[in-house]
Order: sequence, then C-alpha cells, then structure tokens
Amino acid sequence: MNRPRRLDERAPMTVRLTLLCAAARTERAVRFADDALDERALRRAEAAAGTLPQAGIVFTAPSRRCTGTAETLGWDVVTAQPALRDLDMGSWSGRTLDEIAATDASGLASWLTDPQAAPHGGESVEQICDRVAVWLDALPSDAGRVLAVVEQAVARAAVVHALGAPHQAFWRIDVPPLSTVELTARNGRWNLRMAELPLSPRPPA
Repeated sequence: MNRPRRLDERAPMTVRLTLLCAAARTERAVRFADDALDERALRRAEAAAGTLPQAGIVFTAPSRRCTGTAETLGWDVVTAQPALRDLDMGSWSGRTLDEIAATDASGLASWLTDPQAAPHGGESVEQICDRVAVWLDALPSDAGRVLAVVEQAVARAAVVHALGAPHQAFWRIDVPPLSTVELTARNGRWNLRMAELPLSPRPPA
C-alpha cells in the first residue's frame, strides 16, 4: 500500500536544457575567429526559428555569431553568459587549421590528442570541459526549460560532462551549426536526451 506523500516531500525538479549550436559562415576553411554571420548563415538561422522549444530562460554565449544567431531567431530577452564563451585559442586566433598545420604541426597534433595540451597558450580541452561542467551544475533545479545558443566546443564539453565521458571524447562529438543537444538534469545527474520525430497520422486501413 502506498503511503500518501507529505506536503514537505516534493518531487525532484527536472531541468530541460536545449543547446543550440550557433550558425556559422559558409566558408570551407575552418578559421578560429569570431566573424559576423554572412547572409546565408542568417537565412539558415531564420529558418530554424520555428523548430525550437519555448523556454522560460534563454542564454547566449557572448560571441558575435552566438548573439547574432539569437537575434535572428527573434528572441527578446537573452542573457549573455561569459562561461559559455568559445575555447580560447591563444596565438592561433584568426588562423585556419591549414595555416596552423603548416607552421605548428606538432602543436596541433598534441592539441588534438592530449586534453591538457594548450600549445597556443590559450585554453586546453580539459579547461573548457571543466568550465562548462561548472556552469551546467550551477543551473538551479527549478530553472525548468532553458535554451542556450552556444559554440560548438561548448556543446561538445556539455555532452562530455553529461555522459561522464573522459575528456578525450571531446573530439569524437560532432555538433554541426544550428543543430541541438538536449540535456536533462534531475537530482544533480545530467542525461543526454534524444529528440523524437513528430509522428505522422497513420493512413487509413
């Protein structure tokens, strides 16, 4: 027989966090720079506006591409979060992967394999994973539905933390521009949530 729940026995609350990876310029070369979005990227962001869930709290990283994505989506009240900033690339900022590979191949190799490496003098993968983990765990349990426009590196770090995966898994997570990551937290534990496709009506028999 189930005993009645006392008034002070409240059910644990669930935080439902949707991370939207910011739109990106349509250049083929990967450049470590915070460039403003081009027209094609803005149009793609506009097309995604109606696909996102409603949320009581909306955050964005402070970069131009993240704030530009949020503005294009038409969100009115958005709070910039410094903790969601992109990976600090130090002396590699503004350069492409090809340029770095040509001038610092060993440094690039160590950065892509060792989470503690920061050959550019900026931030290591381990450091961004720790930073994002602290931000996630600081979200109040009564936050409810939360949306955040983030950098690809931040989305990767969030998945690493939610799964309790080693930091080496960071580079094995692919988060394309304007894709979403769904996370839920209950009793201090994060879970990765796969989105469901809307069901189509069954054809008549």
